[in-house]
Amino acid sequence: MPLLIVGSVLAAGTANAYSAFSPDSPHMFGDWGGERSALEEAGISFDFSYVGEAATVLDGGYYDSHVTKYADQFAAGANFDLERLFDIEGADFQITVTNRNGHSANERIDHPGATVSGSLVQEVQGRGPVSRLTQFWYRQRLLDDALVIKLGRIPVGDDFGTIDSNFQNLAFGSDPLGNWGNNVYNWPISQWAAVIRANIAEDWYAQLGAFNINDSNLENDGFDLRTSGSEGTMYPLEFGFTPSPNGLDGAYKLGFYTSNVDNQAYGSRPASSTSDTNTGVYYVVQQQVTARDGNPDRGLTLFTMGNANNGDTAGIDRYVSVGATYKGPFDARPQDDMGIGLAYLHVNDDVNDYIDYTNAMMAGSATPLPRQGHEYDAELYYSFQLTGYLSLRPNLQYVANPSAVDSVENAWLFGTTLKANF
Repeated sequence: MPLLIVGSVLAAGTANAYSAFSPDSPHMFGDWGGERSALEEAGISFDFSYVGEAATVLDGGYYDSHVTKYADQFAAGANFDLERLFDIEGADFQITVTNRNGHSANERIDHPGATVSGSLVQEVQGRGPVSRLTQFWYRQRLLDDALVIKLGRIPVGDDFGTIDSNFQNLAFGSDPLGNWGNNVYNWPISQWAAVIRANIAEDWYAQLGAFNINDSNLENDGFDLRTSGSEGTMYPLEFGFTPSPNGLDGAYKLGFYTSNVDNQAYGSRPASSTSDTNTGVYYVVQQQVTARDGNPDRGLTLFTMGNANNGDTAGIDRYVSVGATYKGPFDARPQDDMGIGLAYLHVNDDVNDYIDYTNAMMAGSATPLPRQGHEYDAELYYSFQLTGYLSLRPNLQYVANPSAVDSVENAWLFGTTLKANF
């Protein structure tokens, strides 16, 4: 029966389908002669995208060299509406494959001996040049969507601590839990996981997850779905409020996580010291506060997010960012947007105790490790929506104390993000 439905819809086509490279089309290759829309009607939707990020060091950094680095990501995904296809009420299945390549300007501005990393000036470069199975999950909605269960290979940032962000610097990217938490692997890394969400009221929800932690997920074989070698489980819990006062969307999220994974315990002790006490809290606040000429698709949005991680197992123990974005700043370019953000990252004091201990143990036999404190990140961007499927987003970044080493010269960088949907 589902195949008959797909066939009949494809045959019907779409009279007003976008052609390839039509400037109004949301996809570069258009509607495939109506077949793409027909497949969506039948229950199969596709998402093909490209993100490329360049960063040029204008001044400063560890090497103080004027170099340009480029990193990118290709993503191919498909969602299957199982209710339309197989009459499984309230069910869908998602599969996404990603491929990352390139290098980051952090290689030139960060101290090469830093024990703990700071932020990334090209967030798309994280986790190395490799293809991965990033999403592979089944979702079931129950009780008129009051309860939602999700099972499979899931990046933690798919559901927890999410925020709409167009910044290139990771310090302003979605999910403070995934970016700065202990033993938390975020997109494009996925892990076997389960997420249960209860939509308590129209604007309130609570959700709980269980994510298997396995360092094999970090290896270059991004399609290895092994379960052997598991190190433990991470449990995030999040409460959320999503109001829309006067039609202006908002999101207020408060979360907690804990895991039973053995992690390096910093302090005056060897690197082999571990602890399974890994906990943290995080928050996300994002609220549109104005509409342009009564149009909620344009206007000013404010945001802040942050987290705090537990004692001696935390590399970054405190993080906070604040900023603002504006959609449609000019009447002649209503689809453009712009943003500014400031962020602060603090390296755990126990890391410096470990650094002092290690330097004393290796005195005279190795280059001393640098002490670390805090890093500040700032970014200003303007995004040109060139067509419905293509955007170009130049940005200016400032990194104070790159890799949280205050002896490293503060760095200025010019960046550019290119996004295309196929």
